[in-house]
Amino acid sequence: MGFIFTKKDIISLNQEFEEGNLNNEASLDFAISYAKRTENWTKALAWLTRAILIDHVFEEGNKRTAALLIKSYTEYEHCETYDDKIVKLIKEVILKNITSIKKIEDMIKDVIK
Repeated sequence: MGFIFTKKDIISLNQEFEEGNLNNEASLDFAISYAKRTENWTKALAWLTRAILIDHVFEEGNKRTAALLIKSYTEYEHCETYDDKIVKLIKEVILKNITSIKKIEDMIKDVIK
């Protein structure tokens, strides 16, 4: 099973905290198109996480949206996460401007119990 979250789903996650206003819709569309092409759910999640955190997909709430996406998608895949490691992942991606999908994917694997 490939990627299952839609653009509407991701906007709804942002609306948990903010208005859901897109700042960089093209980046979100691009990330979703790549996520749909892979059977690897952690790689799909890495594409989306990168878009949200590095490309600032939303006007506000990108960090919280990325955290909720990681948690939600991981739960969908019947896994649990270390919430403190999700916070660390988000800080590190932003502060170190990590754009490598492979690196972000490895970081996501590290937050899974």
